[in-house]
Amino acid sequence: MIRFDIISAIPELLKSPFSHSIMQRAIQKGLLQVEVHDLRKYGEGHYKQIDDYQYGGGAGMVLTPGPLDKVISLLKDQRKYDEIIYVTPDGDRYNQSLANRLSLHKNIMIICGHYKGIDQRIRDLHITKEISVGDYVLSGGELPAALLVDSIGRLIPGVLNNESSALFDSHQDGLLAPPIYTRPSEFKGIKVPEVLLSGNDKLIEEWRTNHSKISDK
Repeated sequence: MIRFDIISAIPELLKSPFSHSIMQRAIQKGLLQVEVHDLRKYGEGHYKQIDDYQYGGGAGMVLTPGPLDKVISLLKDQRKYDEIIYVTPDGDRYNQSLANRLSLHKNIMIICGHYKGIDQRIRDLHITKEISVGDYVLSGGELPAALLVDSIGRLIPGVLNNESSALFDSHQDGLLAPPIYTRPSEFKGIKVPEVLLSGNDKLIEEWRTNHSKISDK
């Protein structure tokens, strides 16, 4: 089992991704545990403040270090984390190889940035790995956090009905999956390639290999 602790300023955004389909079944089976922690509960002052203006000026608010340090320290006192991840545009580019490595861990914490990001001192004090899910900017780290949990969680043995299916996903062998077809064998005048209907496993495997694309890494 892998446990994910996710710290978020807007935890409501993370309810749906883990309440349906494969991730929901993995949680129900006890193969995956996802705990979402509301950063606002650790806010400071009467208004539970968690953000402030950045020193030096500039647009955008920054998540202050105090509330983040409180919840991170509390969680670290409860268990040892294999990785404490901050999802950020300037982190290492996420890929299948990294997902495979992270799937071998037991406890992972994910920090969701918001507004302009988080105070650098939290990154210096607590973060062990910084990950980018692509060269673009999102409103917060909740969607990337859900992406990490899904891509890692599906690699846990027993999560997928077909144990081998995750091993043959796109990117696992440096290739993108070939075209796939299902019934009917002809749709709007377009037929399924004859080789896929032949029952010849060797020819089918050769066809799939020839029609796979090299992934862009």
